[in-house]
Amino acid sequence: MEKLRTAMDFCIRHQKILGYSIVSLLTAASEYIFSSVVFKCPCNSWNTLYGCAFIIAPAFVLFLLGYMTNARVWLLVTGRCSPKNQCSCDSCGNFLKVLVPVTASALVAPFTWIAVALLSASFYACAASGSSFIRKLVCRDFKEYCNASLEKIPCDEELSKKIGAFHSLQAQSQMVGWLLIAIIMTAALISTCFSYCCSPVSHFQLKFWKIYLKKEREVFEIKAKDHAAKLAERNVHFFFEPADPAPFCTPSNEDWQKISFPYGFNTEEQHYSMIHKYVNTNRGKTSSGRDQIHSVLAFVDEAHGSESGF
Repeated sequence: MEKLRTAMDFCIRHQKILGYSIVSLLTAASEYIFSSVVFKCPCNSWNTLYGCAFIIAPAFVLFLLGYMTNARVWLLVTGRCSPKNQCSCDSCGNFLKVLVPVTASALVAPFTWIAVALLSASFYACAASGSSFIRKLVCRDFKEYCNASLEKIPCDEELSKKIGAFHSLQAQSQMVGWLLIAIIMTAALISTCFSYCCSPVSHFQLKFWKIYLKKEREVFEIKAKDHAAKLAERNVHFFFEPADPAPFCTPSNEDWQKISFPYGFNTEEQHYSMIHKYVNTNRGKTSSGRDQIHSVLAFVDEAHGSESGF
C-alpha cells in the first residue's frame, strides 16, 4: 500500500510531464499504425500531395484536438462574446498571455507526429519521390533513368536498390526528424527555464499552492454536489406541493462569472485561486491592484478547469 501511495504521489507531482509523455507515446503508436496499415504510396504524380497529406493533416487534427481538450481554452472563451463582456486592451493582452502557453501545449502532439513520421521516413520518401526539387538533388549521377523512375521507387524494392535513391530519401527524412526533435527539446527547455525564472513566487510556495488547489477542488466538488442536491430536492418538492417555496440562496450569474476568469497574480495581494480572491476582496467587489498572468501559474486554471474541459 505504501508503494502504491508513493507511486501516486510521484504521478501527481509530475503529472504534466507524464501527460506529455503519454500523449507522445500514443501519437507515436498511431503513426506506426498509419504507416503500416493505412498508408499506401500511389507511386505516380500524386506522390508529393499524398505523402504531405499524411504528414501535415494528422498533425493539424492533433493540434485542434490539443486546443479542444485544454481546460484553459474553455475557461478563456466561455461567455467572452457576451454583450456584457466588452473587449479592452487589458483583456486582449490577457487573452494572448493565456493563448501562447496553451498553443505551446497543443503543439506537443503535432510535433511528435511530424518527428516520428520523419524518422520512419515512409511519408517523406513518398512525398519527396514526386518532388521536382528533390529529383534534381537525387538524380544528379544518372539523370535520365532516375528522372523517369523516381516516382515508382517507394513501391519497387528492386528499382530502389538499382538507383539507391530510396536510401538517400530515408537519410534525408531521418536527419530532418532528429533536427526537429533537437530544436523542440531545446526550445522547451529554454522556455521552461525562462518561465520559472520569471515566477513571482518561490519554489516551496508553488508546492504549497498546488496542495491548496487540490484541496480546494475537492471541497468545491463536495459543496457543489451538496448544494445542487438540496436545490434539486427543494424544486422537485415544491413542484408537487401547492405552496410557494422558501427562499434559497445560491450564487448569482455575476458571482459565477467572477470566479471563472483566467487567474492573474497580484503582488499586492496573496490569493491562490479566483475563489480565494473572490472571498477575500469583499466577494469580488474590490481589488487593490492590477493582476498579471504568468505562464508558470497556469496550473491554477488547469486545476479548476480539468472537470469542465471538452
